[in-house]
Amino acid sequence: MAGPGPGVGSGAAEGASVPPLGRLELALREGSRRGPAPVDRWQPPYCGDVGLSIAGDGTWNYRGSPIRRQPLVKLFASVLRRDPDGRHYLVTPVEKVDVAVEDAPFLAVEMEVLGAGSDRVIVLRTNVDDVVRVGPENPLRFAVEVGTGGIKPYVLVRGRLEALATRPVTYELLALVEEAQRGDAVELAIRSGGCAFLLPA
Repeated sequence: MAGPGPGVGSGAAEGASVPPLGRLELALREGSRRGPAPVDRWQPPYCGDVGLSIAGDGTWNYRGSPIRRQPLVKLFASVLRRDPDGRHYLVTPVEKVDVAVEDAPFLAVEMEVLGAGSDRVIVLRTNVDDVVRVGPENPLRFAVEVGTGGIKPYVLVRGRLEALATRPVTYELLALVEEAQRGDAVELAIRSGGCAFLLPA
């Protein structure tokens, strides 16, 4: 990779002097293919922590500095994986490195509602341009924010990776809250894709 900064250049010279970020980018570009990367099938050796992290606002950082090249962020996001140990990893065909995630790895930044009533489908777009339809395959879950008691909606994007709804999207979601009957109890829920996703009591 040319230059020391994560936002400079995209080429990578051959040899051991290639910085980790450039080496990862090169491996991904050489192994790129159409469609989602088969990260669950890749089992490369674990290569430790190279300084990658994702802040609570969705910013990717390399050794404390923001990665400003959105195409590179989207490339890395496409091969992000969360393993059963709860840790996030960037996985290429040749290596696996840690990614420290402050909250969720993605943000849900845009929302559209298709249909109404029992036919309603909520469509969410993430900050790295994943588009998901909320339903059985991509469920919503809700957490209560420590300190404020506010609701934090998350949607499953793929694998074990989630997107946290931004504040504007959270308001749009909460505008769809309705009552749901569960036995003798009436609870609050958001319906999409034939499912009722219950809010915390």
